[in-house]
Amino acid sequence: MIKHVVLFKFKDQAEGADKVENIRRLKCQLESLVGKIPEIKSFEIGLNFDKSPAAYDVVLCSEFESEEALRRYQKHPEHMNVFDFVKTACESRVLVDYVT
Repeated sequence: MIKHVVLFKFKDQAEGADKVENIRRLKCQLESLVGKIPEIKSFEIGLNFDKSPAAYDVVLCSEFESEEALRRYQKHPEHMNVFDFVKTACESRVLVDYVT
């Protein structure tokens, strides 16, 4: 099993909306991927409440059967739409992919 963990830090303003609205928008977009992309085995989205400057705003913890399944997910058109939003609304992101 592959675990895919991504942390997102949002810009204060992007895409004509503030940080809070864009966080909500990303959460909705990510949740909509479940059922559309069969490679997703589990998907958990968490919103940060810590106001530390070191904190990120959103975490995605997901699972895939294999590295190949993760790659198919990453190339899926629905995922690419979300990724396009992330590129404009986020100031940074970090990720970890690991085998369990």
